[in-house]
Amino acid sequence: MKLSAWGRFPVIEARPLHYSGAQELIQKIYGSTSLIPFGNGRSYGDSALAATYIPMRTRARMLAFDEQAGLLTCEAGVLLSEVITAFVPKGWFLRITPGTKLITVGGAIASDVHGKNHHVAGCFSECVHSMSVLLPSGEIQSCAKGDELFHATCGGMGLTGVILDARIALCKVSSKNIEQRTIKTRSLRETFEAFEQYAALPYSVAWIDCMAKGDKIGKGLLKVGDFATDNDLRYTVKNSISVCCDFPSWALNKNSISAFNRLYYHQAPAGESRHRISLDDFFYPLDCINNWNRLYGKAGFTQYQFVLPKDESFAGLNEILKVISRSGKGSFLAVLKLFGMANGNYLSFPMEGYSLALDFKIEKGIFMLLDALDRQVLRYGGRIYLAKDVRVGRETFEQGYPHIEKFRAFREKYGMNAKFNSLQSDRLGL
Repeated sequence: MKLSAWGRFPVIEARPLHYSGAQELIQKIYGSTSLIPFGNGRSYGDSALAATYIPMRTRARMLAFDEQAGLLTCEAGVLLSEVITAFVPKGWFLRITPGTKLITVGGAIASDVHGKNHHVAGCFSECVHSMSVLLPSGEIQSCAKGDELFHATCGGMGLTGVILDARIALCKVSSKNIEQRTIKTRSLRETFEAFEQYAALPYSVAWIDCMAKGDKIGKGLLKVGDFATDNDLRYTVKNSISVCCDFPSWALNKNSISAFNRLYYHQAPAGESRHRISLDDFFYPLDCINNWNRLYGKAGFTQYQFVLPKDESFAGLNEILKVISRSGKGSFLAVLKLFGMANGNYLSFPMEGYSLALDFKIEKGIFMLLDALDRQVLRYGGRIYLAKDVRVGRETFEQGYPHIEKFRAFREKYGMNAKFNSLQSDRLGL
């Protein structure tokens, strides 16, 4: 069958490894090679693509909840959206969430996802108390922070084994609503100043006009907020609209992207504005559009996300945004986040600094542009995010991840490199 991730590039022939339970999965893994777990298909690149993949949505039970400690035990195939639907009405929410709720708990761990509160709360692994991992030997091993298996698995892109279940901490909330402030900035300098000014608020994210030029480079809309205290926990899933067909490739071009960016920027009033909005509108604005990946056309798209050290972030982002603006290959979605400290996980992406994520349709010349951006990212001491990547080279990748050899040695020690592999791990020699 044909298989691809959310970016719809590449598309490969793959077969699912069907199983009815953990014991059958153990037996089938024993006789297979080059496997990779596959959750809900929402990673952007080739990190969950292999000739044989293990469907994880079949393991989607919630097993227990300790209300005193706020600890949920669930299988790895549970979607974040399912946790939200079940627990927000009870006054609980995810401690860390990415920009989509349509990923599995196992995928969140394997990518060590981050959210709008990384500067105060860190990555998803910070809320993982323990997990069970099926190793190549057939052994099911439990691990927690401080164990090497834990630090290799969190951010390890499914390359250490199959995450079967996890115990994760939720946070107490008293509303389904967010008190949001939107700050309109006129330059990259103003955007950085606004991030620092509002750093005490737990959630922050900025949309950047990546087509702006001159002294307007880096202008955007910073959105910050926290949960309301109105005791409104009547959470319901929003109605969604669908993109029913692939957009023609020519629809996304320099002119249409520039027009969209102008309209989006000017819809916000000058200075600061305040609104109470639902948590779905704040955290997951794109989830209300089914199949929005079709907007980029049949050839697909890639998301390019990097992070730069804080001391280098302003100079580096200023230069990178100039390169993008000059290329004319801009992005509707250019998302800037402030990160806090790095963690001890071997392949975890964040470091203290600023991260920018951009979507680019697959077209002639796009990989040459991304290669040019890679050079700037390395020049300023940054790194590329594996959960979004589909094309970065091994040498570029290695320079951004100081613990890469520890990860490789761990994989080799336990025979993981002979069992669990993806297109991405093959490309990067992981």
